[in-house]
Amino acid sequence: MLSGRRLDLLDPTPVDIEIEDIAHGLSFVARWNGQTKGDFAYSVAEHSLLVEELFGRLHPTATAKWRLAALLHDAPEYVIGDMISPVKEAVGPGYGALDDRLTAAIHIRFGLPAQTPQRIKTLIKRADRISAWMEAIQIAGFSEEEANKFFGQPDPELVKGLVIRLRPPLSVRAAFTARHNQLLQQL
Repeated sequence: MLSGRRLDLLDPTPVDIEIEDIAHGLSFVARWNGQTKGDFAYSVAEHSLLVEELFGRLHPTATAKWRLAALLHDAPEYVIGDMISPVKEAVGPGYGALDDRLTAAIHIRFGLPAQTPQRIKTLIKRADRISAWMEAIQIAGFSEEEANKFFGQPDPELVKGLVIRLRPPLSVRAAFTARHNQLLQQL
C-alpha cells in the first residue's frame, strides 16, 4: 500500500489497514466500469459518500458507528476493485469470502463489529440501491423508466437536492478521508 503497509489479501489484519490507503484506492476505482458521463470517472469513494448521505436520510437517528459502516460499505474495493454483480456471481463464492474477510478487518480497524447487523446491512443496501438509481439516471445514461426497472423508484423526498458530482480523484480522496475522520470523532 502507499502507506508502506503490506496487506495480505487472503489473511488481512486490521493493523495493516489505513484510511488513507482506502480513500486513495477508492478514489481511483471507477463505478460502472468507467462508462459514465463527465470529465472524471465516478469513483467508489464518491459513491460511498453518497450512500452514507442516503443512509442518514433513511435512518436520521443512526449513530456515527452505523454511518461509518455505510461509508465503508465498499471499502474492500480499494484493493479488489469494483466488479458489476453479474461478474461477481460468475467468479463464485470465493469473491464473497474474500470481500467478507477484508470487510471484517476494515471494520475491526475502525472500531466497528466485524459483521454488520442484518438490520443495518439492509438499510445500507437500500441506500446503495437508491444511489445506483441516481447514478443510472444522472451519469450512466439510463432513462428513469429503465432505472426504476433495475433499482426501484425511490421516494422523491429522499433524493431531493442530491446531485452527483464528478470530481478529480484527489478531491474525492480528501472528502472521503475528512468524512471518515468526522465520523470517527463522533464515536
